[in-house]
Amino acid sequence: MFIQTEQTPNPATLKFIPGEVVLESGTLFFENKEEASASPLAAVLFDIEGVCAVFFGSDFITIENNGADWDQLKSAVLGTIMEHYTAGLPIMTGPLGEDVIDDADPEIVKQIKELLDTRVRPAVARDGGDITYHGFKEGVVYLKMQGACSGCPSSTATLKYGIENLLKHYIPEVASVEPVE
Repeated sequence: MFIQTEQTPNPATLKFIPGEVVLESGTLFFENKEEASASPLAAVLFDIEGVCAVFFGSDFITIENNGADWDQLKSAVLGTIMEHYTAGLPIMTGPLGEDVIDDADPEIVKQIKELLDTRVRPAVARDGGDITYHGFKEGVVYLKMQGACSGCPSSTATLKYGIENLLKHYIPEVASVEPVE
């Protein structure tokens, strides 16, 4: 098994591409070992000193470190991912819940999700991250930055100037976009 790595715009994250399916659909973001209890792979990745976040996309894994040296951390992460896939273990063994803020108008929510899925998410996935919908209430769209996007120095600009402007342009009912922590 050959696992490729790619830099991301966030210097604290590195994208690992195992050449295998990671998730059949959607994305998952874990910020600690307790959150990762439903994922055997994420749980063992948190056992590596320096790993502070794990993000799963369709065909990649983004790891965030807490200031550790990538030269040393990278080989431990590569070995852990390789062992997991070689053993044939599942990525997930249990369900996860989603926090969603009360949705107002289902038609507006549908438009927001469609724009996010077709225009925003593919672009941020190339950088090793994702942006997930968490609600629409009183003109405010709530989104969560995940993977390389979480904590990225340019994430606020992406959220406010990129995504907010896009949504406001196509959906007049959108007044602003706010992050969910």
